[in-house]
Amino acid sequence: MSDQQEIADVLVRYASGIDRRDWARFRSCWTEDCDVDYGAVGQWHGADEVTAWAEEVHAPCGHTMHRITNMDISVSGDEATARSYSDALVLRADNVTGNEVDAWYDDELVRTADGWKIANRRLTIVRVVAVR
Repeated sequence: MSDQQEIADVLVRYASGIDRRDWARFRSCWTEDCDVDYGAVGQWHGADEVTAWAEEVHAPCGHTMHRITNMDISVSGDEATARSYSDALVLRADNVTGNEVDAWYDDELVRTADGWKIANRRLTIVRVVAVR
């Protein structure tokens, strides 16, 4: 498998980890000392911290669908950058109301003994629309 495909798999694993509420799967995407900046949403340092936040914020949710597209991945040795688009539907427990969020991720990834992992991530939110 190419490095680009392995990195694309990490990005999709992040999204599916959230949607399945599989926090071990989600956590496997990050380096132990990752830095994650979601702007006004929050900032976290370390895989444990960002995983705990994701689990807490999604606990009261109903269905979620995080789609990752337009992955522009560039690899240089054991480091890579990726910009990917995210289209997320996050419903409340009633599975009727919630939000649609359009954004992109700017990631720096590193090759580890366990495969590619996100070391730094910055989220840019473009649009949030209420679902009613």
